[in-house]
Amino acid sequence: MKPQHELIREQQKLSWDKFSPGWKKWDQFNMAFLRPMGEAIIAGLHIKSDDEVLDIAAGTGEPGLTIAALAPDGQVTGTDLSDNMLSVARSNAEAKGIKNYQTVAADVCELPFRDNYFDAISCRMGFMFFPDMDLAAKEMRRVLKPGGRIATSVWSGPELNNWVTTIMSVIQKHIEMPPPVAGAPGMFRCGKPGLMKEVFTRAGFNNIKEQEIKGSVDYKSFDQYWEIMLDVGAPIVAALSKADDETKEIIRKEVGESFRSRNADGEAKLNYASIVIYAEKTV
Repeated sequence: MKPQHELIREQQKLSWDKFSPGWKKWDQFNMAFLRPMGEAIIAGLHIKSDDEVLDIAAGTGEPGLTIAALAPDGQVTGTDLSDNMLSVARSNAEAKGIKNYQTVAADVCELPFRDNYFDAISCRMGFMFFPDMDLAAKEMRRVLKPGGRIATSVWSGPELNNWVTTIMSVIQKHIEMPPPVAGAPGMFRCGKPGLMKEVFTRAGFNNIKEQEIKGSVDYKSFDQYWEIMLDVGAPIVAALSKADDETKEIIRKEVGESFRSRNADGEAKLNYASIVIYAEKTV
């Protein structure tokens, strides 16, 4: 891995470790939000009862924990950069009584597993943050058995995801932020239709398909939306740390106005859109 990619990896590990308490706090909410993408991933993997499955960027455990329940005679291994996030995943597995689930702290670009080992691989909302997406895809293919399937999801473009742009667009009005470097890890890096298909094609996968999933997420209130985003949104917190208290209050007020303008009759919903990508290793 290139030195600049190693630096990004270490920065991401520190960030996810730092924000793991927020993800634990809002785990039930976030897992409900992300469930449609997890269900689509699982449906595309055709899980059998004795499958060995790798869940990459496992976070607090899903969809790996649900997969483990579908493969009682198999094993699910959840990997993530963050030991703290995996600690939450293990606690969730214990709370659910899931015995065939284990975690391994690992970098997707250097997976510590032998060739042709897993029957299936899941990866929900991880690819856009991998420093080297091509290397990550090649590593996934390496550890997947011939005939194995992979399914992953990424966010579509910002224009379809006002659950995050509602706050980020206001922050960018008041706080000077450097423009994103082309190809650098980021929320919408993989949102261009066909981009992930190109990545998987270069890695040697076959029978690649894409599916778009759209929906809305109910935050119940603006106050809860604001609290959640500051508890789990590392880029948001990093940006706000540059502002004085007066500017922060102005931002909060304007975000609230934008949030309420998107909702009629007192609702508190925002929209999301994602792309789910399916592929096979045929040889």
